[in-house]
This record gives sequence, C-alpha cells and structure tokens, in this order.
Amino acid sequence: MDEPTIRDLVEKLSSLPRFYLPRATLGHTRHFMPLFNDKTTKVFDTFAVLEGDKRLLVMWHQIDLSGNERTALEILLSRIGYLGRAESWVEARLVYDLNEKGNSYPLMAGEAMPEGYEGVRTLACMPLKNYLDWREETLADDKERRLAELRASSKEKGKIKLGKRDLEKIEQNLPRDLFQALHADTGDLKSAGWNQPPGSHWVTYIRPRGAFDVMPRARAGRIGISYDLPTVARFALASQVPPRLTDALSLAERIHLALVSRSNGSSVFSGCDESRRPLEGHMHAHVLCESNLGLGKGRRGEITHVTIYAPMGFDLRERKALDGLTEVWGHGGHDVQLILLGVGQSEDFGGLDASKGECPILAKSRIWVSRTPFVPTRHPKATSAGRGVPKIDASGLQIGSPGHELRRLLKLAGFTEPVEVEPISSTDLAGHETRWLSFRRERTVGKGSRASRGIGYGFRIMFPEPVAGPIALGYGAHFGLGLFVPESP
Repeated sequence: MDEPTIRDLVEKLSSLPRFYLPRATLGHTRHFMPLFNDKTTKVFDTFAVLEGDKRLLVMWHQIDLSGNERTALEILLSRIGYLGRAESWVEARLVYDLNEKGNSYPLMAGEAMPEGYEGVRTLACMPLKNYLDWREETLADDKERRLAELRASSKEKGKIKLGKRDLEKIEQNLPRDLFQALHADTGDLKSAGWNQPPGSHWVTYIRPRGAFDVMPRARAGRIGISYDLPTVARFALASQVPPRLTDALSLAERIHLALVSRSNGSSVFSGCDESRRPLEGHMHAHVLCESNLGLGKGRRGEITHVTIYAPMGFDLRERKALDGLTEVWGHGGHDVQLILLGVGQSEDFGGLDASKGECPILAKSRIWVSRTPFVPTRHPKATSAGRGVPKIDASGLQIGSPGHELRRLLKLAGFTEPVEVEPISSTDLAGHETRWLSFRRERTVGKGSRASRGIGYGFRIMFPEPVAGPIALGYGAHFGLGLFVPESP
C-alpha cells in the first residue's frame, strides 16, 4: 500500500457515514484509577455488548473507490483486531452493493428528530474541504493572536511582523491535511494545547430510541410466532479478578440472593411459594456458571458466562430483576460485573461454538461430561442380612451409589435412559487437570440434601441419541453443581 493511495482513501472516507446499529446491551466495569500522592479514584468504564453473530454496518453510499483504494481498504480492514476496547474482538470486511439504508445517520441543521429516535453527539472527522477551510481560518486566527502578544510585549512603536520561527511554529501546530491529523498522538495534542483532535467536529447522530433495551426473544412456532415466557437469561462476566469455575457455587449463591432481593422474593428465584414451602419439580431458576474458551476468554479457568435457566419462565417481575442485575460483590474487593446478553429460550442460545457466543450447556449432544462435581443426595444402601453388604438393583448397581443416583435423577428429570455411564476423575480447566476435590461443594446458606461428607464425583454419560441441555443434577444443582457439558469433538 503506497502513501498516496492511503491519503486519497482517507480523504474519501472523511465524509460522514451512515450506520446500521444492531440491538446491544450496556455494561460497565468499576475500577480504581491511580492519582497523585498514591491516591486512587473509582471510575466507571462503560461499553456496549453485541451478540457474537450480530453485524455493525458502516456505510458510505456516495463515494467511488478506485481498484487500488479498494484493495488497500480490504487489507486495512483485515488487520483490525478490535473495535474500541482491546477485548472487543471483531472481524471486519468490505461489502459491495449493500442494500441497506441504516438506522443511524447525521441529523442535519434544521431537520426534525424522527419519531422513535434520539440524538447522540459524537466526535467525527471533518470532510476534506471543511478541514482545509477550517485550517486557513485557524492559521489566520493564530497569527493574529501571536501578533497581538508581540505588540503587547514590545516597547517599540511601529509595524511588527511575525518572524520565521513564529510562522513555522504556528504551521507545525496545524496538520497540513487529514492524513497528517490522524497521525497526531496524545502528547502532540497536549503540547499544542488542543482540547480535541484537529480535523474533528461534533455531530449529532440519530439512533433508535431504546437501542440498548434488553428484549425477550420471540420463538418461531409452527403457526406464526409463539410468545412463551422466556426461560433463559445469559450474562457475560467482567472483573479485574474474575472468579474461577472452582468457586462457581459461591458466585451462584451471590447471584441468587441478588435476584431474590431485586424481585422481592419471586418464587422463580427463591424456589419457594408464598408460604415459603419449597416448590416441587425443579422448575425454578438454576444459576449455571460457564468457563468457555474462545475469543481470549476462559484461559485461566475463570467464569466467563452465567446462564440463568428457569423452566417455569420469567414474567415481567423477574425480567425487571434480571435487567437490573449488573453487579455482585466479589472476594478481595474485586466486584463482578454482569452484562445481560439476552433473554429467550434454550434454542436461542444453545450451540457448541463458544467463540461465536454460543452456549454449550444449552446445546444438543449424545455425550455429556461433568464440568462441576456431582454431589449425590442419597447414601449407598446395604442389605439388612449383612452389615456392609451392598444392596444391588436389577442392573447390578448398588442402590444409592453415585452412579445409581445419577441414573435415578436423570430419569426424574425426564432424560432418556443412558446407554453408558462411566466415572471420570477430573475436568480440564484452562489446560490443567482439575479434580473434583478442588471445587467448592457446600452452600454457605440454605438447605439441601446431600450424602455424607459431600464428596464430588464426575461422569461421562452416553445417550442413545442427542439430548438438549442443561443437565445439572444432585445437591446444589440450582447453584451450578452437578453441571454437564457436551464432550469436545
């Protein structure tokens, strides 16, 4: 790519584009910014979250690129690794003949705001002609200001002219063109006294009102559209020190308490009716933590996502609680930020490719393996004829043993009888073999039946045909214990 081609490309792209903005969710992190004298201040770092398969379109409808300019732009786009934030990985490409008008564009002077839209002021690049006119006016103003300073400090009367050094300094403070203006770094701007980058101006863009509202997803039915209550809410996590999957039970408890509080004790989250009696059938919310590799996440075994699954569904009361869940306290002073990615049905999120934002625990698979330890709720049984002699069922399994208990709970949950169940001793967490003993396996508050000592077990389950998740069984299943994931291909 030669410099003249890039200069021409920058000049053509300096005209204000239109955008197509997909629905997004707002999130933020909080952290302490160092100041002088070893002091810090808490700052809010806000961002917008898109689902992995959504596209942001930036459109110029009235420019014509040469062959060399198109090639250069395609190369530049292929080298964009992130957009805005270092963790916001993107894939950018050039699209031709796009039949899309967009839903965000500059609001011209005197133009009325369209119904259903709102205005947003944003810093944009000046078109080339505007920049050259602005530069000439600014040069003239700077020269006049310098002459006034010289006249005020001079003791001599008569005509005063700007010297060569003054003229060179004024010229150097103003980039010759847009290409040079884009190369100005923060240090240059500060030393020149700029309060915003030269060549930029504030523009009011319009965007759809409610662009960041979290909406339930409609599920396609055999006739038209079904508006069943959503059963899944999925969150992404952000924290300076994210909790690891081995502490999933602790994080799930904190999220559970926050949702119960925000919903004023909704039975969907509390698991109890109005008389505080436990609900039957396990239809209330499960808080399931995930550690997914992909897009640079999950590489230290940290929790990357949290999925709230409630077969009884989320009504307006529960939706408000989910929408307002943005933070829970974390250990060591590092709070955990929660960004709601969407609300819908299991099939809206399920998939095996975590790098595309899909949720493996909601996918379909024939083989499922333990991700967090399965803690049995019953004790192994012995015969009355002899002490310590196992009580065996028709299949040859000891009644109440971990394997027998797993099969019993699978049947109660409505899953087809597995072809094979075999024990496994660990899970792979960020490339390390992590045994079940490393996981927290006892709740801090609340009740729940579990076998003595709360030992955790792992299994590999093979079904005769693919089944859909989530699969979470045993003690603490509503808080992420006993969670299974599809076996990696």
